[in-house]
Amino acid sequence: MRITAKLIDAAATALGLLLKFDHPADAVLSKYFRDHRELGQRDRGFVAETAYAVLRRRRWLEKLLGAEASPRRLVLAALVKLSGVSQRQLEEALKERELKWVADLKGRQPGELSLAEQADFPDWLAERLLAHMEAGELLKLAQGLNQPAPLDLRVNPLKTEREAVLARLNEEGIAAAAGARSPLAVRLKAKPALQQHPLYLDGTIEVQDEGSQLLGYLLAPKRGEMVADFCAGAGGKTLLLGALMRSTGRLYAFDVSDKRLARLKERVARAGLSNVHPVAIANENDLRIKRLAGKLDRVLVDAPCSGLGTLRRNPDLKWRQTPEGVAELVRKQRDILQGAARLVKPGGRLVYATCSILPEENEAIVAAFLAAHPEFKQLSAQAILDKQGIALDCGETLRLAPHTHGTDGFFAAVLERVS
Repeated sequence: MRITAKLIDAAATALGLLLKFDHPADAVLSKYFRDHRELGQRDRGFVAETAYAVLRRRRWLEKLLGAEASPRRLVLAALVKLSGVSQRQLEEALKERELKWVADLKGRQPGELSLAEQADFPDWLAERLLAHMEAGELLKLAQGLNQPAPLDLRVNPLKTEREAVLARLNEEGIAAAAGARSPLAVRLKAKPALQQHPLYLDGTIEVQDEGSQLLGYLLAPKRGEMVADFCAGAGGKTLLLGALMRSTGRLYAFDVSDKRLARLKERVARAGLSNVHPVAIANENDLRIKRLAGKLDRVLVDAPCSGLGTLRRNPDLKWRQTPEGVAELVRKQRDILQGAARLVKPGGRLVYATCSILPEENEAIVAAFLAAHPEFKQLSAQAILDKQGIALDCGETLRLAPHTHGTDGFFAAVLERVS
């Protein structure tokens, strides 16, 4: 790709906005691109990828540059040191003085790095993780989280089979392969824009990380059951649950955001589902929840969390999240799990999940819940997946990570109400 002065300026300006950390990075970039419609699709891709590369390796780059770490210099350093862009490729974009700086930069290395700097994590996050894992394992986890994520799709089994989707995409020159674990996952080699693709428009495919898809198989809803997606959000997992139920029974999609549920309605129609009932609630103690107490067969709680397992897609989260923010989330997670548990009938199943890598949001929440609720017991996640032909050596609890499973970082525990 031809790198111009305009592209370098755009990447530096966008990065400057991102480094304020006032809003999520994807929202900041979306607004920037709306305000700069002269940037074409490839230009936008360059700006986004370059800015995200800086966010992923911010500490390393800042250590390398020291006092020179302006947004523009960070962009140039990311291109040269991380993306392998040559000095010749930058000749058209830079003036002589800056080209000389780039030439000098090529041989430069950062000084001695702390473990947190090597991991490109904030100090507090590295300290939290070090309490539960060896330094070597932390660095492997960080390396996985600091890579760009692949693009995963989920096939809608109400519309077609995975093999048909793979055949069509590959015929069209979109390199695609079956996911390693989820029976509905398709992984793309590149990241084509699919929003206008016929398979997307007619609900045959959805974008969804393969790890996220496995949560549906842990809940394993059956035809005709009463099921709830307790924190439905934009509804990716709701759509999967509805399809696994073959659009039968009753599937409640609860969320506190009317806006998110409004978007879900469009997706439900596109997916061809008739069993989904979006319900806006005030909180986990809403009267509409209480009316369903003890009546549901299965409940999924994909709890609001720090999102630190999704750093491949959202690298800004590690700089925007704080220990205080995590502590507040932990309080919410306890309350939400307790509220959702009331819905489950005897013999029913409850899945608690997050896309966090922090034990206080995961194992600690489940342990505290089980200690306070002897009417629930934990089931083996591995055994449940094995019954569905999904081979995953995970033991009692599902823990996924990019460096071990090629997915986002996920945690899930399966609980059953025994009385």
